[in-house]
Amino acid sequence: MPDDYTILALETSCDETAAAIVRGGRTIVANVVATQLDAHRRYGGIVPEVASRQHILSLPPVLAEALAALPNRWDDIHAIATTYGPGLSGALLTGLNTAKALAWQRGLPLVGVNHLEGHIYASWLLPEPDQTPQDVPEPQFPLIALVVSGGHTVLALVRGHGEYHLLGQTRDDAVGEAFDKVARILGLGFPGGPAIQQAAEGVQGASSLPRAWLRDSYDFSFSGLKTAVLHKVQERQQQEAKIVPPAESRGRRGGKPRPSDEVAPAEQPAPRPPQHDQFVQQMAYAFQESVVDVLTTKTVEAA
Repeated sequence: MPDDYTILALETSCDETAAAIVRGGRTIVANVVATQLDAHRRYGGIVPEVASRQHILSLPPVLAEALAALPNRWDDIHAIATTYGPGLSGALLTGLNTAKALAWQRGLPLVGVNHLEGHIYASWLLPEPDQTPQDVPEPQFPLIALVVSGGHTVLALVRGHGEYHLLGQTRDDAVGEAFDKVARILGLGFPGGPAIQQAAEGVQGASSLPRAWLRDSYDFSFSGLKTAVLHKVQERQQQEAKIVPPAESRGRRGGKPRPSDEVAPAEQPAPRPPQHDQFVQQMAYAFQESVVDVLTTKTVEAA
């Protein structure tokens, strides 16, 4: 690729609207991201229809800001790239249709990109704007790629450009999904990743949680870990609720039960632990440690 070849890239696969301009395949000229966190937070997760509508609103200003980084705007663009999948279908269509219309209007080549490949090839981008390709060597093949995103967890051997061999993937929840679900269990809100990381900061000596190693496989599984956290929280809630045992367990014989006995234990309120009490912090730390341990161990073993 020529050093001056400049690509405008759009990303709308999930809940963020992004436009980037990359020159020579490695130099980031512009990188503009519009988040939708406030629109989805009230629902405790990503709502596909809301995401699609937000992309429609965000694409024009995001594109304008990215193009402002070029002296000649559109005259400096040689091609347009856009995510075609995987992702939310409605969200993907907003970016894909926008890119198709712009490419047709400007007479530019259009390139569809698998966004999991995009995660891998982000490693080729220069980390600092003042760096040159000579300062930072390109990754060398073959290499092991670990993709950890909101909806995917994939471990692959990359033998060359576009040459992938799948080594392992999640059998249930992706890491991002597990973080969101555990954050909800712990009462930490959405999005789960930053919330759990913040709650886990500075914690020492937290109890350990189980790891699903799936021996003789590079696959991942995080549903059992999520369930382990849920059971820990339920145990804590039962302790805090101070459930009054039924009359039989106290050796009472006959007689009318007291008012406190008339409420079944399952019906009694179970208070949720405060957001940042010691228990929640330790659970956040133990969960995060378990996930990272499995990811790093399997990646190193694959290498």
